[in-house]
Amino acid sequence: MKFIESIHQKARLNPQKIVLPEGDDPRTIRAAEMIQQKKLAEVVILGDPAKIQELAKQEKCNLKEVQLINPEKSEYFSRFVNIYFELRQKKGMDLATANEIMKNPLFFGAMMVRENLVNVSVAGAMNTTADVLRAALQIIGVAPGFSVVSSCFAMILKDERILTFADCAVVPNPTAEQLAEIAITSSRTHQKLTGEEPKVAMLSFSTKGSAKHELVDKVVEATRIAKAKKPDLKIDGELQLDAAIIESVAQKKSPGSPVAGKANVLIFPDLQAGNIGYKLTERLAGAEAIGPIIQGLLKPANDLSRGCKAEDIVNMAAICSLMV
Repeated sequence: MKFIESIHQKARLNPQKIVLPEGDDPRTIRAAEMIQQKKLAEVVILGDPAKIQELAKQEKCNLKEVQLINPEKSEYFSRFVNIYFELRQKKGMDLATANEIMKNPLFFGAMMVRENLVNVSVAGAMNTTADVLRAALQIIGVAPGFSVVSSCFAMILKDERILTFADCAVVPNPTAEQLAEIAITSSRTHQKLTGEEPKVAMLSFSTKGSAKHELVDKVVEATRIAKAKKPDLKIDGELQLDAAIIESVAQKKSPGSPVAGKANVLIFPDLQAGNIGYKLTERLAGAEAIGPIIQGLLKPANDLSRGCKAEDIVNMAAICSLMV
């Protein structure tokens, strides 16, 4: 079974409630209809209901089973304003500003997730990654025991194998501690999406001391920290890419490693390497890149590319359903 089909099937087995804050976008309208038709989740769209219905009419979409909420007119608005004010007043937030910010559907949607009115928020078709993550970080917050929110991509290879690449979209230059957290959260994401046991390779331009450099030292330290935090995790590093995924190379460069030659989760040392790596794999190897999948938040909220298609929103909604 293909990866996305398997994700949809898993989502149907345990449907979650998802908020789509960008009700002004035709892709959101089409995605909402598809999510309902496929029975992947219950859907809430934020915006002016009259405008959403008019847009749905233009797109020839049926939103009969979709809940439409205008944040400013919602019964929850005042409550959300007060919660947000309490969260941010130590940073100089006043009640009037909190009131204005909560009119923003990104923030209202994140508050719905925080307050368990929905399970997941998916946005980014109209908003930047920075705006989506700002709302999520300020309102939902980071998961206990973690200090950083990161991202990963599920890379579907031509032979249908799934590799998880991280971080390719969020953290520019992680510290060793942050890199260790990215490894742990990415392993959890991989397991939830694929059902496979994660085997995590901490990538570098060196394998087991073949090169000496402070950049290598960071990867070595990150590996040590991750092992200490999660002793049962199969993780190894530092490993060059060929040693991580090709068994014949692994036998020469890192014999006896529990991961080398068999890695299915690849942790890049920084954002430049990660972003270049996933795009190379997508463009030259013909892999399909699913993501970015945001990880490390207390509850699921995800970003989209502003160039996304309605189908991308559907797929991300299904993926996020599995992260609850």
